[in-house]
Amino acid sequence: MSADFAIGIHDLSVATTQYVLTHETLAAQNGTDVAKYHRGIGQRSMSVAAVDEDIVTMAAAAAAPIVARHAADRIRTIVFATETSVDQAKAAGIHVHSLLGLPSATRVVELKQACYSGTAALQFAIGLVHRDRSQQVLVIASDVSKYELGSPGEATQGAAAVAMLVSAEPALVRIEDPSGMFTADIMDFWRPNYRTTALVDGYESISAYLQAVEGVWKDYTEGGGRALDEFGAFCYHQPFTKMAYKAHRHLLHHCGRDVDEADVARAVEPTTTYNAVIGNSYTASMYVGLAALLDDADDLTDQAIGFLSYGSGSVAEFFAGTVVPGYRSHLRTDMHRDAIGRRQEIDYAKYREIHEHSFPVDGGDYPVPTETAGPYRFDGLSGHKRIYVPR
Repeated sequence: MSADFAIGIHDLSVATTQYVLTHETLAAQNGTDVAKYHRGIGQRSMSVAAVDEDIVTMAAAAAAPIVARHAADRIRTIVFATETSVDQAKAAGIHVHSLLGLPSATRVVELKQACYSGTAALQFAIGLVHRDRSQQVLVIASDVSKYELGSPGEATQGAAAVAMLVSAEPALVRIEDPSGMFTADIMDFWRPNYRTTALVDGYESISAYLQAVEGVWKDYTEGGGRALDEFGAFCYHQPFTKMAYKAHRHLLHHCGRDVDEADVARAVEPTTTYNAVIGNSYTASMYVGLAALLDDADDLTDQAIGFLSYGSGSVAEFFAGTVVPGYRSHLRTDMHRDAIGRRQEIDYAKYREIHEHSFPVDGGDYPVPTETAGPYRFDGLSGHKRIYVPR
């Protein structure tokens, strides 16, 4: 995409939860060597949503600083990506629209395809801005990942939201054409409507992810994409941190390259620092990785970043972006580090209480106690309606 017609990420903001459970605490409860978590999957802790937090409260917390900085007069669309939706019909973004007091002349839509739909939302937004360069699109990816207690997936749980303002002449990252795409009908991870926790075949999911790596790269290169050596860093979807390393090694092997672990670390490690302590945030995961890269890496000006977005089931996409000169003056590094650092550590009993919490389904009034220190909270249920309020 020519720089004269650049569209991409103009602003980026990350939010997470009130609570954090360390993997030392989880390992002690499970009788597991903590190295299985620290070295095996690359996770140190997991964000845990308080009972008055969910995808909406995190999304609003992530989006509010963007609206405060840029105002809302050019935002005509909100695209909300999630796989842990709070309603089967109403878009979660409508609650965010209300909490932030955005204009009524706005379209709001929710997208779903496992962990991939944050990228679908970004591409949707790029198309809208390409049609009308005066508009900006608020893209939000927000999820709370949840598995059964004691299951293999439990240690990968997490929660976060990423809000991105997509516009012409972006201040952070110009998104390029082409994209490489891949889809295969695979039951590696899914959550039927009647379940609150996901089902996952771990080995099948890793295999499906790696199959998708090959598929998207083939389509990307056949479409005239950049050569492998042109990229300064790679952002992968991180269901667990070590998966990013595994995926990059697989890409190198697929391209006939020797795998030098120091080169792999340089390409991937700066994207993993936030995910390692937040856990899997599904649709937000790859963009949490982008935030970590921009916040932590040495100067990335004019460098190309490779993005590999994967969603089980499965759909994947590979595309490139170039970091814009002067990007550092637009980052929210201190805010992101504070959001992670101020989480309150909880013990296993508190975590289990939250994990097992559920509401009756009779339509009664069920207020929720205030726990979050965030700017927005889930206040409870009344007449089957979710109520959200500023804190």
